[in-house]
Amino acid sequence: MDVRTPTEVADITVNIGRNKVVTTAQTGRLIILSILAGCYIALGGILSVIVGFGFPEITGANPALQRLLSGAMFPIGLILVVVLGAELFTGNNALLVPGFMKGEFGLGAVVKNWSLVYVGNFIGAFGFAWLMVYLAGLTSADPWHSAIIRVAEMKVAMSWLVVFIKGIGANWCVCLAVWLALAGHSLIEKMAACWLPVMAFVALGYEHSIANMFFIPLGMLEGAQVSVGQFVFDNLIPATLGNIAGGAIFVGCVHAMLHLRGK
Repeated sequence: MDVRTPTEVADITVNIGRNKVVTTAQTGRLIILSILAGCYIALGGILSVIVGFGFPEITGANPALQRLLSGAMFPIGLILVVVLGAELFTGNNALLVPGFMKGEFGLGAVVKNWSLVYVGNFIGAFGFAWLMVYLAGLTSADPWHSAIIRVAEMKVAMSWLVVFIKGIGANWCVCLAVWLALAGHSLIEKMAACWLPVMAFVALGYEHSIANMFFIPLGMLEGAQVSVGQFVFDNLIPATLGNIAGGAIFVGCVHAMLHLRGK
């Protein structure tokens, strides 16, 4: 299997970052691509809920099995993002860093891209949760109704520090998946590269901000005792900051320093 070397991948990310900055100037196109990414992640989210919590008699006595089933389903979201070229905030946390470090564009361009994509991802994830899941009644009956309420309430019950650290872990895995996908050439290689690290982060219970834009609002729609303030301040903000650290520092910065040509 002929895969790209770490140096070749690092060089590719510079061009990807440059193209993403160009796309940022095309605001309408960027927002549409970002909304699609939010929808794709939400699709993975609902699939992980339906399958992961759909066998309570079995998983009740085998909690790791529930995590494994959910983890096995969730990666379809990142696979669609990577293969179809959608714009995902967490992936961009790493992909824009090598080009920025080489001086191809400034910090303002990075922040603008991240901000617009973040908003688009939220629109897509929340819209999918409301239209394609809540109104469609996918989680209106148990065991899924109780499960999504429990998931939402548990996500806002953790301490700020724990969510932040789990946010680092989630996007470390997601951006490693993106890096691995860039090393492959075929569709199967890219799918496998996305599947393994993302399955790992879901099974380990790490916190992904864009996924939580789906899980927590859906739980709220289904009756979870979670306020908007709890959603934003107790989970979304620390998870987002952790995701930035995990993607930008642990993947983008580290791999650029280690492998980028002409450093």
